[in-house]
Parts: sequence; C-alpha cells; structure tokens
Amino acid sequence: MAGIAVIGANGTIGSAVVTEAVARGHEVTAVVRDPDRYRGAAAAVVRGDVLDPADVARVAAGRAVLVSAVGGGDGPGHLALIEPAARALVAGLRTLADAAPRLVAVGGAGSLETAPGVRVWDAPGLPEPILQIMHAHGAALDYYRTVSDLSWTVLSPAAEIVPGERTGRYRTGLEQLLVDAAGRSWISVPDCAVALLDEVEQPEHIGERFTCCAL
Repeated sequence: MAGIAVIGANGTIGSAVVTEAVARGHEVTAVVRDPDRYRGAAAAVVRGDVLDPADVARVAAGRAVLVSAVGGGDGPGHLALIEPAARALVAGLRTLADAAPRLVAVGGAGSLETAPGVRVWDAPGLPEPILQIMHAHGAALDYYRTVSDLSWTVLSPAAEIVPGERTGRYRTGLEQLLVDAAGRSWISVPDCAVALLDEVEQPEHIGERFTCCAL
C-alpha cells in the first residue's frame, strides 16, 4: 500500500480521507497545525504548515502521495490560504525533485461549467464570501494548470458536500458540474473520500481536474 500524507487531516474532508485510507490499509500520516487536537482515525500525526514550502517538503518526503484538503474557514480566509497554499505545495514538492510524491488537492465546484461558458460562480445572488471562496479555488486551479514538472490532480467535488453514509457509488466528470436524477449536485463526505482514494489507487486524472457527484 502507498504511503500517504494528508494535509488538513482535522478538517471535514481531510479526516474522511484519512479514515478511508487507513481502512484500505495505506500507511497514513495526518498533517495538522496542532497534533494535540487531532481526533481522527489511527495514523501517524505530525505538525505541518501548508504555507511553508519547507514544511511541505518535510512531511511529503518518502511518501507516494500528498493529499491537500486544507480550508480557510471564510471568504477572506480562503483568499489568504487556498491559492497561496497551492504555490507553497508546488514549491515544497519541487525541492524533492524526482522523489516528489504525487499531489492530490481538494478544490471547489465554483469553476465547473453549468452551461457552455457559464460557471457555477456566475449564478446570480451568490453571497460575496461564497464567491471569494469559489474564486480562491479557481485561482489555485489556474496555478496548478501551469505546473508541468510535478504529478498533480485536483478533485472538485459536487456543489454540496454533505454528511451521510459511505455507499462507494458516485459518478465522475471533468469540467461540467454533475447532478443527480433530481437535478441536485451533491455527494456525501465519505463518498467524496472514496472518489479521492480511488483516484490515488487507480490514477486517471494526472495533470487535470475532475469532479464527483452522487448517483
């Protein structure tokens, strides 16, 4: 099984990724700002700052995959974290040269298309903090798309990521927002983690963004 480090392991998606990876038998390292507050699944726990390239390199060294599931809390917080984190992740991994692990980053749904030339963030009436979060993830994705010397993947989940059960069933796509039979774009947190770990184990989206949605 692969050695996987998960940055943001105390967050909603990060903790679900750790749980899923541990259940699959991977050797998992949970990377958090405060190890004393970690309450997730059994894993090695280390302190790490996603905005510090040296920290990124330290926690990524020797691993096969580095998962970034960081969040910023609010609109301005995301602006200060998401795109800068993408740059720090890339900078840190570049110091590892040919030994750099694959990077799998959790993004946002805002830049997915709802119609040709129309994105989720173009919908009228979206609150400014939500728009800030969407555009922060969009800026991070734009940056990743300039990176050709590292193996990276961005997972933009469905528009709604909700608590729920693990079914192991979902659909994937690329640039278009996916919806279920009722027209709702959603996925449970555990199934989002399933989609991410399936991509880790069977890579299909190297150097691109993909999305997932409940059936």
